[in-house]
Amino acid sequence: MDDLTRIFVDTSKQVFQLHGVNSHEEPVVRRKLSRGQFLAFFERLRPTLVGLEACGSSHYWGQELMRLGHDVRLISPQHVKAYLRRGKNDAADAEAGCEALGRPRTRFVPVKDPQNQAALMLVGVRDRLIRQRTQLANAIRGHAAEFGVVAAKGLDKVALLLDRVADDETIPELAKALFAGMGEAWASLREEIKAIEKTFLAWHRQNALTRRLATIPAVGPVGACLLLIKAPDPAAFKTGRDFSAWIGLTPKDHSTAGKQKLGGITRAGDERLRATLVAGATAVTLALAGRTAEEEGPKARRPSLGQQTRPHRLEDDDLR
Repeated sequence: MDDLTRIFVDTSKQVFQLHGVNSHEEPVVRRKLSRGQFLAFFERLRPTLVGLEACGSSHYWGQELMRLGHDVRLISPQHVKAYLRRGKNDAADAEAGCEALGRPRTRFVPVKDPQNQAALMLVGVRDRLIRQRTQLANAIRGHAAEFGVVAAKGLDKVALLLDRVADDETIPELAKALFAGMGEAWASLREEIKAIEKTFLAWHRQNALTRRLATIPAVGPVGACLLLIKAPDPAAFKTGRDFSAWIGLTPKDHSTAGKQKLGGITRAGDERLRATLVAGATAVTLALAGRTAEEEGPKARRPSLGQQTRPHRLEDDDLR
């Protein structure tokens, strides 16, 4: 396999399908390896260009292959799918990935180091806890409403709602016991969120780059962390619009015959990063609109109906 120029690996938990070509674009490697055989095969192979589909565990395998001296490139699944022919199986996926690996317009995903993976895990754990908090708050409010007990909006009102339920003599004891258990889960969840956010802020303060990114209006610690971990090298983008297109904020273009037809945003790129940046930008925009109206006085032109004049109120544990 001295004439091997590039090889692509279709990964899974236990089976790895390989497809490699030579300088004449002729297939020279078509193999299926088990998990235990994978690294042993590449240890015997001279350093070459290796492609992997950016998915679960791909960063780990990329790190291992780079230690063996190989040039590793991660490709987004949508770029591989464009070269897939009729039918879908592991061998066809590997062949399509090898084809995409050799195309000059293909963009690659940088291999994350373990430290960035740990930081991304920290953000993911925080997001999961916040989702659980929202679900539990909605469950408490919904069950309390069945007994005619309601409270104002806001996470800080949930504890007061639980106190009112405990003091209400019309609610059965069985329901009160269930509410008490939900209250213990609520208190425990809030403590977990505070602990994870304390850890996150400590990591953020130790990272000089995320501190610089957080100085950008509408970018907080979470947005700065996601920009550092998920965004490619800034040198890959010529303009800010190129970055907007990568993240999926530019309109979808479906034009033909000289007629321009633009739709909504493409929603390309990373969903979590895009949602975080959009939420921050929206809050800043609404805050500036409300402040400008107050400075100009009561005769100032107010936003139309449906537009808020105050920014979205962030909760005490929301770092976004």
